[in-house]
Amino acid sequence: MLRLPFPHLSKKERKTLMAFLVLLFFIAVTVWFPSTVVAGDLPVFREAPAFRNGRECLRTTKPSVIHIAMTLDGTYLRGSVAGVFSVLQHSSCPENIVFHFIVTHRQLELRRIITNTFPYLNFHLYHFDSNLVRGKITYSIRRALDQPLNYARMYLADLLPASVGRIIYFDSDLVVVDDVAKLWKINLGNHVLGAPEYCHANFTNYFTAKFWLNSEHAAAFKGRKACYFNTGVMVIDLEKWREGKYTERLEKWMRIQKRNRIYELGSLPPFLLVFAGDVEGVAHRWNQHGLGGDNLKGVCRNLHPGPASLLHWSGKGKPWLRLDAKKPCPLDSLWAPYDLSRHSSLFSDNGSRRRKHWRR
Repeated sequence: MLRLPFPHLSKKERKTLMAFLVLLFFIAVTVWFPSTVVAGDLPVFREAPAFRNGRECLRTTKPSVIHIAMTLDGTYLRGSVAGVFSVLQHSSCPENIVFHFIVTHRQLELRRIITNTFPYLNFHLYHFDSNLVRGKITYSIRRALDQPLNYARMYLADLLPASVGRIIYFDSDLVVVDDVAKLWKINLGNHVLGAPEYCHANFTNYFTAKFWLNSEHAAAFKGRKACYFNTGVMVIDLEKWREGKYTERLEKWMRIQKRNRIYELGSLPPFLLVFAGDVEGVAHRWNQHGLGGDNLKGVCRNLHPGPASLLHWSGKGKPWLRLDAKKPCPLDSLWAPYDLSRHSSLFSDNGSRRRKHWRR
């Protein structure tokens, strides 16, 4: 039993002093070992290695800065951290990357977690007011699609400073296995948005019969060769977005949806209504999506034919949940090495990076 060296203190005073010393101990642990502190129900992560620019990076007075936007919340935090780690792991110039994280709550906790996990990361946090969309959201086929943060991608032009004229948006359930600079450098031409397109998909399935029976609504696609694209990977010209007031155009369809129920898939259909047929096509390798299965069962999927630069577990099944449940799909093993919550990193003993471009 611990005996305090203050025999003159009363029993009550000694208890008070003991409680004070315990408090000091936990404060010291928080200051000196912040990565070991659990933020409520949020995951705890190992500190990622420092990533430095390679020799191929141009040594100029104004280096090419890559801006990437992602959302952060407790539910998908493990996926977000894995995504950031994967981007840095495969980047030739990781010090030139700036992350812009969008959050709705727990901003201080999330900032501390990112800082402790990636001490050298250049990042900013922005608060997204859920009230902007709460009255415009209708229920969809999956609860995760109804969360306000799922709609934050519509407001990037408003959330980010005007000095950011171009952004890559990434979902929180993907990993990048190639140099993100290749995606950043694509030429958008006159388009506001670039993304892999899938013109073979049955486009009519993304909207209800009520939509197609309304000639005014259906006319939205008149004169356009509308193709499906996944909004989890997008390159966006924010300057053109602001000039064209595209957030207002998306909100218009959300209000129509609230009245008439013209679709079932959360934030995706408004993007299709506004942009489909007017998207700069990006190579399919930059979004090997659907690895989480469909939106109902989350069954295992295979890679699409061809090379892959980005693996995306869109759909109901998330790799961290399946791995924890010890019921992983085969492709979940490709996500696991980036999971800083419990897996060793993709580094050799001498600290050198091992970069891989995935091919099927």
